[in-house]
Formats: sequence, structure tokens, C-alpha cells
Amino acid sequence: MIRPGLTFKLSVLLACIGVIASGATGYYAYRANRAMLVNEAGRSLLTSTELLGQRFSVAIDDIGADALVLAGMPSSAEIAQTDDGLGENAARERLAQVYSSFMVHHPDYLQIRLITRQHYGLELIRFDRDADGLVRVEGNRLQEKGQFAYVFDTLAFSPGRLYASPISVNHEYGAHAAENRPTLRLGTPVANGRGQVVGVVVIDVDLAGLLKRLQSDLPSDYQVYLANEWGDFLVHPDSSKTFGFDKGRRVLMQDSFSVTKPLFEQSQSEVLVNGLTYPRQAAGQVLSFVRRPFGASEGNRFIVLGLAKPLEDVLSDADLLGNRIIRMVLVFSALAVLLAILFARALTKPLHILAYAATHLFAEHAMETLPLKRTDEIGVLARCFDRLRREIKSQMDTLHNKQTELVHLATHDGLTGLPNRMLFMQKLENAIEEAARRQESLAVLFVDLDRFKQINDQFGHSVGDKVLVVVARRLKQVLCTADVVARLGGDEFIVLIEGPRAAEAAPAIASRIVDTLNEELLMDGHNMAVGASIGISQFPDDSGTAEELLLNADAAMYAAKSGGRCAYLRYQDLLEARRLEQLEQARAQASEGATEGHEAEPLA
Repeated sequence: MIRPGLTFKLSVLLACIGVIASGATGYYAYRANRAMLVNEAGRSLLTSTELLGQRFSVAIDDIGADALVLAGMPSSAEIAQTDDGLGENAARERLAQVYSSFMVHHPDYLQIRLITRQHYGLELIRFDRDADGLVRVEGNRLQEKGQFAYVFDTLAFSPGRLYASPISVNHEYGAHAAENRPTLRLGTPVANGRGQVVGVVVIDVDLAGLLKRLQSDLPSDYQVYLANEWGDFLVHPDSSKTFGFDKGRRVLMQDSFSVTKPLFEQSQSEVLVNGLTYPRQAAGQVLSFVRRPFGASEGNRFIVLGLAKPLEDVLSDADLLGNRIIRMVLVFSALAVLLAILFARALTKPLHILAYAATHLFAEHAMETLPLKRTDEIGVLARCFDRLRREIKSQMDTLHNKQTELVHLATHDGLTGLPNRMLFMQKLENAIEEAARRQESLAVLFVDLDRFKQINDQFGHSVGDKVLVVVARRLKQVLCTADVVARLGGDEFIVLIEGPRAAEAAPAIASRIVDTLNEELLMDGHNMAVGASIGISQFPDDSGTAEELLLNADAAMYAAKSGGRCAYLRYQDLLEARRLEQLEQARAQASEGATEGHEAEPLA
């Protein structure tokens, strides 16, 4: 009996090794690719969840800033202290126009109200929203709200603080479009010149509309979950599970997703889980949840926000790659058997090289040793390995690019390409730190377009969008490369000027901006002029924080707009004007008292 020779044994051995190596490589690549795709999808989903949560917090902060602006207006305190809501009052009507403009520019606002401490919390100015637009509630229709927590709790706050109510369904009588809508209320005290709280400003926010706007750019296959600090679902793909506490039954997030319990216990701030690693806790899904405080932490308010993506969508590319890997493994196995029979000895060294490359698929030095230039089957096999690695790397690059795009969308305005409020505030805070370290100054210019609403109303929003793009381009042309210009939203822009020249150059730059924006535009065959009002605040003269600099510039802008459009005003000039106005009032009161005293002398 003839025993098999060494060549046959070596051929069989090499064939077995080739088949096993090919199968192991395919299996490892498939499993590794699945795990990589799920992990990358999880990180991308967590990033999206954090960005959505950050947008929610920023939106709430913006609403709080609007409430502080309205409460800080001197006329608010005067009306809250002296008015009863009845009869004609010119000051009340002027202030009502300001409230109306805030409602017009913020479609998420359901109500804006000025409520006095007197008359059992009587509403003095109130604007509602209904299906036809804004509704002004006046006269006998104004209601007493002193019994509501958002009034008496806010009255107990010191000026400048914000009250954030629990998110609930609005059941107040006569609330128009706000009735039976998920609502978040933000309130802030109104104080007179002596610091006494004489009323409150309350803004009711449409939570559903706010979230719809914030999540408008999310992929369509993402599912959104939102819960309050107690775990009640506020947003759920199944609408029957939302606001259960308002329907007599509570549906809690921590009951539906047990992994979220640490978020409500405040022991963790984020949770990421997928159905591939934890099939019981996330069946067929990739889930990410984050806890996000809001309302300047007053009352320890927070939400838990979650995003979910079907695991099937994440692994679709992996399944496609798995089919390719199976075919490639079969081809490699056939080649291994053939090459083992024909070239057993010649293939010993190359097969070792291929086996090493198969077990080090992502190592660049291993791929460099492959005989890619060979024209035989070894070269084909080597190139197949290289192609496999390139396909996987291409998928990783694609995921990275998508993540980069999400980050860019989160920090830049989608229409003009300018930095948005979040990115600008980061730059401003960094600039303040640098200016403080160098003992230099910087200036913030708050630019508000004067005639943009008329352009939108007359020519349509498409023309308005084109005008905003042209305005952004003109602003960048006026400014130096070192200056920063950003769009806050709507027709509001903000400019940051750094360096030793900031204090002296800011008025000149503001003047150039006003002149530039006063120049006529030719847009779709129409000549139009936009115009702008600008408020200027400076560091460190006006404030040492980013938020206060922005608020001061905003206040100066409103004063400039009130004084006449297409003008600019420094915050220091605004303070000086207010001081002079107070002196004039004091002198007038003193003169009036002296006159009354002289008239009383003959009676004595």
C-alpha cells in the first residue's frame, strides 16, 4: 500500500489551512464590521442626542433671555405698579407693541403676559396665539392669576432670576391655541427702581412646536423619546403613552427602559445601549439617552431625551458585506486547494504572509508585506484582502464624515453659513478669557435688521432668505478677517471685535455696517433697502461675562431702534442717557414740590 507523499500531505495541510484561514478571516471581518458599525452608530446617535439636548437648553435659555429683556424694560415696572388694565393707557399700548413683536418673531410662544402683584395677580398685557394669528386679550377679559404657582413662586424670586414650570398640559380657561397643548412656562420678576418686585413676565412655550423645530434635521428613521424629571413620557413614537399623568395613568420611561434609571437618580448623565450587545434591554434597536437640565437650574428642572435607531438599518451594510465575505471565502478556499496541490512548497511562505495579513486586517504594516504586484493567484488573494480593508475603511470614513456634518450643522446657521449662537458664545467666552489675560478690550455689536419683516411680508420668505444671505456677505466684507460675525436667528446678527482697537473701532465699524445695509439691494427685480439698528457693549467696561455683554448690546440696540432706525448706540451712552433722564425727573419733582410749597405760604 502506497502511503501519501509529503507533497500530498503538505497540499492537504495547506489546503485546510487556506480554507480555515479564509473562513476565520471572513467571520472575524463580519463580526468586527458588525460591532464597528453598531459602535459607530451608537456614538453618532449619542452625539445627535447630546446636540438635540443642547439645542433644547439653548432654546430655553433664549426664551429666558427674552423674558428678562421684557421684565427689564422700565415701562414694564411702571405699568405693573400703577396700571389696572382698564381704560386707555398710552404707555401700556407702547409696551404691548413690544410684546406683540416678540410673539411675531417667535412662533413657539403661545402666550406672553405681564402680570401685576396687585389686584390678585391681574393680567395687564396679554397676547395669545390662535389659528388666525395673534390675539390681544384686554379689558374685562383679563384674568387674575395670583393663585397659580408660576405667579406666586416667581413673585418670591429676586430680580434677574428665572422660574421654570413643570412641563404640563395647559388647561387654563380661555387660553386659545395654548389650551390642551403641552406647555412650558418661563417667568421672571419685574422690579421697580427700588428693587421691589411689582409683577412678573410669563412666557408660555409650545413644547411640541419647539421640539419639532429642534429635531427637524434629524434622519427620518430616528425615533425621539422625551421625559420630565419624574420619568413621565412627554414625547413617544406611540402618542398614547405621552402625558399619561394628564390622562389618569402614568407611563414612565424608567419602566419602559430600565437602563435609564441612573439618569433619573442623577448618578449618570448619559446612557448608550444597543440590541447587539444587550438584546433584552434594547431589542432590535440602538438607544441613547441624556439628562439635560434647563431653566438655569431653578427648581432642579431637567429632561431626559432619547433617540433610537433600528438595529436592522445599522446592520444593513454589514449584511451586504457578509454576503460578499461568504463569496470571497468560497473563492479563497477553492484557490487555496488548487494552489496547495500545484504549488505546495512554493506557496508555504506566501501563505504564511497571507495568514498573517488575515489576522491583522487593519494593520498597515501587514498590508505592506502582501505581494500585491504578483500576477498569480497569490496576488489576486492579496488584492482581495486589500480591497476588503479598503471597503471597511471607506465605510468608517463615511460615518466620520456624517458625524462631522452633524457637528457643523449644530454650530453654523444653515442659511447663511455663519456661526450660530452656540458657536458664537463659545468664541465670545474664549475671547473674554484671552482679553482678560492680556488686559485688552473687546466689543460686541448686536445688529438687528429694520425693514426685514416688511420685505418678508411684501416679497415672501424666499426673497427674505436671499436678503439674509446678502446681508451676511456684506457684513463679512465690512469686517476684518479677525472679526467674528454670527447669526443669532431671524433677522438678528452679532459681531465680535477683539484686540486693542476694539473700543475705538467699534463705533466706526457700526457706522460702516449701517451705511452698507442702507445701500439698496436688487433682489429678483425689486429694489429694497434693509437698514439696521446696532447696539454696542464693551468688555470690561459694560460687563465681564458673555451673556451680559450680549444682553447689554441687545438693550442698546433696542434703544437705538426706539430712537430712530438705521442708527447705533453704545451701552455706555444708553446708561448715561438713562442717568440724565433720572436726574431730569428728580429735578422736575423737586421743582414741582418747591412750587407747591410757595403756593401754600399765603394760606398759612
